[in-house]
Formats: sequence, structure tokens, C-alpha cells
Amino acid sequence: MLLLAMDTATPAVTVALHDGRSVLAQYAQVDARRHGELLLPAVHRVLGEAGLEPAALTGIVVGVGPGPYTGLRVGLVTAATFASALGVPVHGLCTLDGLAYASGIDEPFVVATDARRKEVYWARYDDRRTRTTEPSVDRPADIAERVAGLPAVGAGARLYGEVFGEARDPEHQSAAALAALAAERLAAGEELLEPRPMYLRRPDAQVPKNYKVVTPK
Repeated sequence: MLLLAMDTATPAVTVALHDGRSVLAQYAQVDARRHGELLLPAVHRVLGEAGLEPAALTGIVVGVGPGPYTGLRVGLVTAATFASALGVPVHGLCTLDGLAYASGIDEPFVVATDARRKEVYWARYDDRRTRTTEPSVDRPADIAERVAGLPAVGAGARLYGEVFGEARDPEHQSAAALAALAAERLAAGEELLEPRPMYLRRPDAQVPKNYKVVTPK
């Protein structure tokens, strides 16, 4: 097994290589506006650090969100392109699950990332491997009672500290954790998600309501 994992559903552009036992190389840079610019150089960097060529890969792992429209699609399209070119499968994982796994927490807690518009993408977990709610997008104040008293990880939890409980690491997504979780689940014979984007809401850019179509005479 040799998995290339990537995630661009959050401000972190993160890539890692995992051989089924451990992480061989990883890279991350937090920059919400440069996903498209940073992702391919990050892939090249981790392959170079591991001394491997793309042809050695046996699978691609990609975070499917939830996340903002533009950034999320960068990772999904790149993952699909690599998988198609190399003839290997591409596996999807919920981005929140990667953050939960990286936390190492083995008690009930919450993962929350920044969804902009004064909202968060969030889910509850019994432990780092077990999500108990579907990913959702809400205003922090609207879920205050549901997350009260629980430890929380992710940038959304830190941003709205008045709502979420004790903030713990990690703040940002790690492709290394995503790859390790995927390797663990694949080894157990579990099916992972289809590599389809988990948006949870409509994109910010929309066609104006009074848009008038112009046709040539």
C-alpha cells in the first residue's frame, strides 16, 4: 500500500504519503487563497522527500469536505486526475474525520472548522474514530447547547471560543492523519466515501436573479 493523501477543504493545503504502516513524508501550508497554486508543488515535494515516483502509488485519498466551493474542488479535481492518469482508485474521507483522528481524543468531543459567513462546519464524536452526527453547517450560537461542555478541535472552535468548550489541537487539517485513517479503514476492509464534494450549502457566487440572457440577432 502506498497512499497519496491531500485535502484542500480548509485554509490548509496539506499532502502526505503513507505506506500502510507509517507516514513517509508530509507537507502543509495554511493559505486560504492559494490552494490551486500550492497543491501540485506540495505533491512534488512529498514524493521527492520519499524518493518515489507517482507510478509507485497504489491509491489516492482526498478530503471531501465539508468546505468552501473553490478550495474543496481543487483537491478533488487533482485527486481524480492523478487517479485517472495512474489507473489507481481514489478514496474520499470526511475532512472533519481527519481532524478528529489527528486529535487523539478518546472521549466525546466536537470538531468545528470555519465555514465563513459567521458559520462553522461541525460534527460530534464519541472518540477520534467514531462520528455520531452527520456533518452540518450552522451559526455557533444556534448549536451552543449541543456542544456545551465538550472539548473542541479545529479553527472554528478557536474562532468562536465563547460557544465551544476547551480548545485542543489540531487547529488545521493534516493529510498525514487523513492518510493514516484511510489506511486503517482500508486494512479493515471498510469502504470509504466516493470522491464527491460535501458542500452543505450553495456556493457564494451565484447568477443574479434578474440576469437577462442576450442572444445574437
